[in-house]
Amino acid sequence: MSQYQIAVIVGSLRKDSINRKLADAVTRLAPAEFTFRHSRIDDLPLYDQDDDGNQADTVKRLKSEISSADGVVFVTSEYNRSIPGVLKNAIDNASRPYGQSAFAGKPAGVLGASIGSIGTAISQQHLRGVLAYLDMPTLGQPEVFIHVKDGFFDDKGNVTSEGTRKFLQGWVDKYVDWVRKHSGK
Repeated sequence: MSQYQIAVIVGSLRKDSINRKLADAVTRLAPAEFTFRHSRIDDLPLYDQDDDGNQADTVKRLKSEISSADGVVFVTSEYNRSIPGVLKNAIDNASRPYGQSAFAGKPAGVLGASIGSIGTAISQQHLRGVLAYLDMPTLGQPEVFIHVKDGFFDDKGNVTSEGTRKFLQGWVDKYVDWVRKHSGK
């Protein structure tokens, strides 16, 4: 049985981020041969093309984590109806210089949660456009736009609704199959 390493990029820096909680809850639903590791993005410099020839160690670390992964899961919040700046900055840093993107060919999954009723739908659509440009085969269905209300997570970070857990399990099962199909293993 092959082992699969998945990089997880959460588009929120907040300590009590609901998207970080969602990422953790979802990764617990994966089969044993899948390992999910959060990639840190809060310490990256703002992307500057002048630095392409001498990228910061933090950028090299992120690129290495993505390059060595079999897939990437993006769990994003939505700020002002788009991708959070910190997430876009991480993508820009790890995809440059041109022709040396760490993302190319990596099977991607996209999901997100918000206290808003549309649950990151617009942010995810913007992100999907970026991922298409980066040549990442991205799981299209099911889409996961989670509307989080009080009590959504228990004190251990588990999703409290059985129906939502089943829905998320279905997403994980599809993403696992997606990675197996597109990772080249």
